[in-house]
Amino acid sequence: MNALRLVLPGLSLSVAIALLADWSARLPGPQSLGLSALTLAILGGMLLGHTVYPRLADMCTAGVALAKTRLLRLGILLYGFRLTFQAVTTVGWAGVLIDALVLSSTFLLAWQVGRRLLGVDEESVILIGAGSAICGAAAVLATEPVVRAAPERVTVAVSTVVVFGTLAMFLYPVLHALGSTWGISDFAFGMFTGSTVHEVAQAVAAGRAISETAATSAVITKLLRVMMLAPFLMLLSAWLAGRSSRAQRPSARIALPWFALGFLVVTGFNSLALLPAPVTATLVTLDNLLLATAMAALGLTTHLSAFRLAGPRPLLLAAVLFLWLVAGGSLINATVLRLMP
Repeated sequence: MNALRLVLPGLSLSVAIALLADWSARLPGPQSLGLSALTLAILGGMLLGHTVYPRLADMCTAGVALAKTRLLRLGILLYGFRLTFQAVTTVGWAGVLIDALVLSSTFLLAWQVGRRLLGVDEESVILIGAGSAICGAAAVLATEPVVRAAPERVTVAVSTVVVFGTLAMFLYPVLHALGSTWGISDFAFGMFTGSTVHEVAQAVAAGRAISETAATSAVITKLLRVMMLAPFLMLLSAWLAGRSSRAQRPSARIALPWFALGFLVVTGFNSLALLPAPVTATLVTLDNLLLATAMAALGLTTHLSAFRLAGPRPLLLAAVLFLWLVAGGSLINATVLRLMP
């Protein structure tokens, strides 16, 4: 009971921000801009974090910390209820290969440019790379427990993928108008959109701005890319553990992210269609609330000084990755679809 009293104030505040963000995300304005509840939650958290929250921090710290850790991991696990393995068949092995190539090339480019050319700190490079390569803010949040990044670096990473993902929503319909003159189908352009746009909501918005066909293939390709989050986290954990061992840290071991395994298990269970559709829809709604609550808690504990300390290099890194997603992603899509029509 004492533990509940300890976490209730901060948890209630985070949930309240998340609920407001979820309601706001359903309004026409935010929907037209592709602003998800996650984005609005972190913005709302940051607004309160710079105004009201400092006076409440002492009694809210425990609950906010709970939202940023345990609720976040549970939210990533429940994300599997949005996906099914059957969705892979719609875009075929070409979609799988495209997503795998886009993901791996984007993350490797992030490491090369971020660490070797720009000198960005390792945590930020991994977070920005994951967010750009996989699924935006959700990927950043899922990667944070593996790298154990500082909250301010998580916020900076989330902000960069939101900026360029939003830009993509306006750019891709223009690119489609150009591509249609070259005979690119709406379905193929939807695959390009889903394999390269950061957030699921942003991919949906960009696809719908083109056609329902483009929106459908964009969503399926995007969700397939999201499925790759779990194996990515496992490989990242193994890689980080291996680097620690080579640095003569005998205690280093693979920190297997249980929530990533849970994500795959839930996706597999959801693929069996054992639950009624209303139950699945309720679980997805709950998942939205959990992730938005985690984002709100993150925003509450982040200050604008973090952006000044980070400097322009993380934003520059995200810009380079965005250009690669557009140019390199189009090349990957065109090549794979030509070889695997």
